[in-house]
Amino acid sequence: MFSCAVFFRRQFLSHNPLATIPAPFSPGAHSLVLKAFSRYRCVGVSQTQPRSRGKMSKRNQPDHPETKHPTTKRAKEIDAHPPYEELTSLLDGQQTPKEIKRVLHWFRSKDLRIHDNRALHAAAQFAKESQAPLLCAYLNCPAEFSWHGTSPARTDFICENLALIQSELKKLDIPLLFIEASERDDIVPTIVKFIRDNNISHAFANYEYEVDELRRDVRFLKQVGADNTVKVSMHHDQTVMEPGTLLNEAGKPMKVFTPYHRNWLAKIKADPSLFDTVPGPSKNSSQAKKDLKSYFNSQPPTPPEEKQFASEEERKRIRNLWPAGHDAAVKRLTHFLTDKIEDYANTRSNPAKNSTSRMSAYFAAGVISMRETLTAVSKANKNSADFSQNGAGYGIASWVRELVFRELYRQTTLTTPHTAMNLPQNLKFDFVHWEEDEEGYDRWEKGTLGVPFVDAGMRQIAHEAYMHNRLRMNVSSYLYCNLLIDYRRGERYFAETLIDWDLNNNTQGWEPSYTVFNPISQAEKNDPEGEYIRHWIPELKDVKGKAVFDPYHRLSKEEFEKLGYPKPYVDWNKTKQRAIERFKSDMKDAVP
Repeated sequence: MFSCAVFFRRQFLSHNPLATIPAPFSPGAHSLVLKAFSRYRCVGVSQTQPRSRGKMSKRNQPDHPETKHPTTKRAKEIDAHPPYEELTSLLDGQQTPKEIKRVLHWFRSKDLRIHDNRALHAAAQFAKESQAPLLCAYLNCPAEFSWHGTSPARTDFICENLALIQSELKKLDIPLLFIEASERDDIVPTIVKFIRDNNISHAFANYEYEVDELRRDVRFLKQVGADNTVKVSMHHDQTVMEPGTLLNEAGKPMKVFTPYHRNWLAKIKADPSLFDTVPGPSKNSSQAKKDLKSYFNSQPPTPPEEKQFASEEERKRIRNLWPAGHDAAVKRLTHFLTDKIEDYANTRSNPAKNSTSRMSAYFAAGVISMRETLTAVSKANKNSADFSQNGAGYGIASWVRELVFRELYRQTTLTTPHTAMNLPQNLKFDFVHWEEDEEGYDRWEKGTLGVPFVDAGMRQIAHEAYMHNRLRMNVSSYLYCNLLIDYRRGERYFAETLIDWDLNNNTQGWEPSYTVFNPISQAEKNDPEGEYIRHWIPELKDVKGKAVFDPYHRLSKEEFEKLGYPKPYVDWNKTKQRAIERFKSDMKDAVP
């Protein structure tokens, strides 16, 4: 029988999707692939008719491991008794150890910094006041990377940042040790043994809000606190507004963005101290340094074999796009606030313009905090904490709005745990019967659907481990609406490919809905000159004018066939109608 944790999350072997598409400016390489696809006929609904219910993917009996999930009944039971409640109860019920020995800060993969790290700061302050040695640890578990589908790019980014943190801490005579757990079930016993073996009396860590991580911490508290010789302190660090604290009139955590955003802005304006930062740790004492002398030779982890880049060229390319470290994050943020923020509201949806911050990878790994980020935004806003359009102007207000989405997503994950269990927030969508269309999925992943805007987005993610947000909305909509393929497969692909993946953003971004994006009108509106499409689809680089948005229908047959670009795999209008009808019929009488 599966343990709860194993049953509730995705599990299947990861691959390296970054190697699936050649570099964007290799027309010859693309032509070899795409000419093969161009011989297929345009597939309309007549060729992808809904199969009989017996042949379609069955709910809770998926043909694809990445779509595995618990029943909606079980999900509602867990929502009613979230693991966060048990964890906070255990924390509140601890007794103070009789003796202060050593103090530990346990780094997680979402707080990879020493600047404005709440748990690290608290640990350092306690150690200083108690005249106790401070040491840090990071528990590396290769199986965890595979379990979550963590991409090679993100795995490498985490490892690079850990090495930099270790170097920074060493200058402060604070060791960062790397301990290893080969399997996920070994994580808690391994960290507990480390604490016991190294005379640690006080352990500090930052909260992680996903259901698996909360359950891990519940098990950790139960084991490490069994004899009252160790006290654990946990801190909210990922957000400015503590998740679960913005409530609606009924006293329940807010779930709708507009009122959440409005309340968030009001609270920040009224109390700017919410984004006050805390300093990094001070030096360990000379006695502590002597006491911990043998702890400074721990070697930082490297990506496991299945998380290696496909080539050295790929490694260099991704590292150049996303340099590791807090200094790199601050430099990128400063550049954005100095040179881009003013025009951000007007240009942010145009993927051809280099107008976004590209801070997402640093936020996902916690390389820079939200508080430090908002402090910098406030300075750019004439030292004001009014981030509304009236108080900040469109550029700053628009970008802060995106940060608030991130805060709401963490509140949703914490207060609605089933969203981290491979289930949609709207549980009725779990009753939708999805199509089994392997050719369609393969074309979607490779960017060969014959839909330029969608294909361009998929080629960008394969090359950069990143995709512009406007494209994320379009490619996800196309997968689960026009192809009617289970959205969880796309969600997993994003996890396996993106450098900025985190479960909170990814699950909420892939939340299915009735909205069906039109990739042609979306491209015409947001990529009006076709620059983005021509950049990522070299087969279309010489197509003039608006034909680039829909070359199959806007060029002559002879002109189109010369491109070496595939015909549209499905008819958008017909598949839109099919999706809406399927959603309505399958959800009409659904009772989660």
